[in-house]
Amino acid sequence: MQKLIVVTNMLGDLGTNCYTVVNTATREAVIIDPAANSSFLIGMIKNQQYKLVKIFLTHGHFDHVGAVSGLKEAYPDVPVVIGKNDEDILRTPAANLSMMFDEPISLKADELVSDGEELSLLGTTIKCIEVPGHTKGGMCYYFEENGYLFDGDTLFAGSIGRSDFPTGDGEALLTNISEKLFTLPDETVVYPGHNSRTTIGREKETNPFF
Repeated sequence: MQKLIVVTNMLGDLGTNCYTVVNTATREAVIIDPAANSSFLIGMIKNQQYKLVKIFLTHGHFDHVGAVSGLKEAYPDVPVVIGKNDEDILRTPAANLSMMFDEPISLKADELVSDGEELSLLGTTIKCIEVPGHTKGGMCYYFEENGYLFDGDTLFAGSIGRSDFPTGDGEALLTNISEKLFTLPDETVVYPGHNSRTTIGREKETNPFF
């Protein structure tokens, strides 16, 4: 098993968790949900001598993508990845909520992934798990060997994501969490889009929504 570290930075006005997952041997890294402050993220990459290979988005909402443009300017060959069913949310300011809270954002992903797709990166396999409900194409990224799940605004410590935004569906969110995430090993560490991390086992036992 490759030794990976997870660097967490809380960025942006809504305190979004931006994760950098690094292979300590090769210094290759992926960034998950670059919420804001691209200059800070670029500085971190350079100072730590990381080799950025992918930018993953769990969904298209503005508070998870604010630093994408700046990162692409600095690293034009690094692909931006999102679930195929959230592509239009990323492109549409009304759907990604940027028109409601900030300046309009319209972005284009370089790669689209589907439910069940597996990617080989950082010396390991990353499984894409689509969990509709917060948005219609929310995508979780599961590092099975290391027991890490990056789930955006799907499942939180003691809570779940909102479903009252465009394309949200509360019933689908609960069903998909139960069927797709609660079937993962209890010790799986959940890295959510906001607030503190948790585990699948803890949420199965104590989350009041289930």
